[in-house]
Amino acid sequence: MLKHKIESTEYLVPIEIEPLEEGGFLASSPVLQGFLAQGRTIAETMEIV
Repeated sequence: MLKHKIESTEYLVPIEIEPLEEGGFLASSPVLQGFLAQGRTIAETMEIV
């Protein structure tokens, strides 16, 4: 039987969440270019992150 070892590393990344005019919230990070997450609530947005 083959066994695979999966290694993971966790990082703390600053996230900025702002309300959108059309409703919902947008999360982005000043240190991860292109990182975006959008949700209907702050909690939903954080789950996507």
